[in-house]
Amino acid sequence: MDESWIHSYPPGLAWDSPIPVRPVPQILDDAVARWPDRTAVDFMGRRIAYAELGELVNRAAKGLQALGVGPGVHVGLFMANTPHYLVCFFAVLKAGGVVVNYSPLDAEQVLAHKIEDSRTDVLLTLDLQVLYPQMARMLGRTRLKTLVVGTLGEMTAHPEPVTQQLRAARQLAEVAWDAHHVSFASLIDNDGRYQSHDIGDPAQALAVLQYTGGTTGLPKGAMLTHGNLSAANQQYWLTATFGGADLKEGQEVFLAVLPPFHIYALSVNMLLGVRLGATQILHTRFEPEPILKDLSAKKVTVFPGVPTMYTALNHFPGVEQYDLRSLRYCGSGGAPLPAEVHQRFLQLTGCSLTEGWGMTETSPSGTFSPVTGPQRVGSCGMPMPGSTIRMAALDDPNRYVALGERGEMCIKGPNVMKGYWQAPEANAKAFNADGFFLTGDVGIMDADGYITIVDRTKDMLLCSGYNVYPRVIEEAIYAHPSVAEVCVIGIPDEYRGQSPKAFIALKRGAAPVGLEEMKAFLKDRIGKHEMIGALEIREALPKTPVGKLSKKTLVYEEDARRKAA
Repeated sequence: MDESWIHSYPPGLAWDSPIPVRPVPQILDDAVARWPDRTAVDFMGRRIAYAELGELVNRAAKGLQALGVGPGVHVGLFMANTPHYLVCFFAVLKAGGVVVNYSPLDAEQVLAHKIEDSRTDVLLTLDLQVLYPQMARMLGRTRLKTLVVGTLGEMTAHPEPVTQQLRAARQLAEVAWDAHHVSFASLIDNDGRYQSHDIGDPAQALAVLQYTGGTTGLPKGAMLTHGNLSAANQQYWLTATFGGADLKEGQEVFLAVLPPFHIYALSVNMLLGVRLGATQILHTRFEPEPILKDLSAKKVTVFPGVPTMYTALNHFPGVEQYDLRSLRYCGSGGAPLPAEVHQRFLQLTGCSLTEGWGMTETSPSGTFSPVTGPQRVGSCGMPMPGSTIRMAALDDPNRYVALGERGEMCIKGPNVMKGYWQAPEANAKAFNADGFFLTGDVGIMDADGYITIVDRTKDMLLCSGYNVYPRVIEEAIYAHPSVAEVCVIGIPDEYRGQSPKAFIALKRGAAPVGLEEMKAFLKDRIGKHEMIGALEIREALPKTPVGKLSKKTLVYEEDARRKAA
């Protein structure tokens, strides 16, 4: 099969463009050297220039080394979208360590698993009620030994008023300062002269353990190397600079609201923003009105998001009053983008939403859609420079199908992970004989190299851009004393894209269970992004001829019901 997409690339962009790999902190060091006085971060009234950001990173790196961080040491980040994250991410890597990202959406048993599995002994977090208490409970219960705790206020223009406001809103947690706790302020209280380490081959040197779910069992850590992340960074830079958006180094303004623990935000907001010397306006959460105000007042040029965000902005009352015409590059990922959402956003802003596809395991670059030229509705675009995508036969991962035929997307390139951490069996199944990573997504590539995803081989849902695995929800529901059988499928959700719906058969004589009761039961057992949106009690669940629960039947019935409505 030839690389059909090569001929579809826009002028000035070549699929065989060089994709050099390098240590990830060099991306920041280059920006500091080129734009020392340019604002790197804009957060709650405080502006941090690239020179100051570089100094903070170096001081944090030295502080981490004093705590024992160095080559082979894994350090957790459990943070909101504040300047702390940028500082700590680069500092861990400069100290010689490996970053392990933790999600506030995870249930405590998942957090405990990640701590043990990743061998995290040191973790950095903030004193927020939604963060600190979860990790404080891990001290003494897991191998976690040290918590470095920052305050949100210390990175703002007015620390005391911000802290008082957070305290009044009961959003701050009381930190149990003892020998297991270190303040972020004391961590960076040094001269910044850290000991540098040679990482060796960037393609092999581990930079980030990024956990991703599975159809069964607990999450696995995708091993992303310095080479993987810097290659993805180069791919994004090439496609954003030469793919029609014409982004300019040292001139762009990013609005960053995607959570930094997610690989999309890490690569597209943070690392690409730094590579471009952009100013990054940080928001700790997505709220349409503050977002629209900043998009308008601060003349934002780049806004990476997910379909649910664009939907919310499109329908916000009075959105037409905001001047959004400064936007020039808006990417949509994490879930399919509805055509009507794209069209409405284009009318409001004059900026076309470009779709792409990627996975945690691909850092997460994979495909892109050129900004210029006709939009392929429903397509996630074509392979990134330097990456090759094939469609493998659904019954044989080592045989490839022709253009226009359905197959499992498989990808090879410098952005594809090294493998799963401590999971040899999973690794054996993850790659085919040619070294292509098997994604689980079923797609069709047309004669121009554009890909449309049509199905999945893995039992997975996409809810607000997050991967959700029904089996995880089912196992949690099975723990309810009234439940005999359960099946979870995805149903269309105008806001989330998909929402989990649980079908339950009760044990004989058990009392009925309502949706709110079940959600309360699941609150501490599954993540917020996994929470069910609908519940249906049935006398019995459909089964296959061999007696297995039949999700296909439930999906068919839901589709028929929706069409008849």
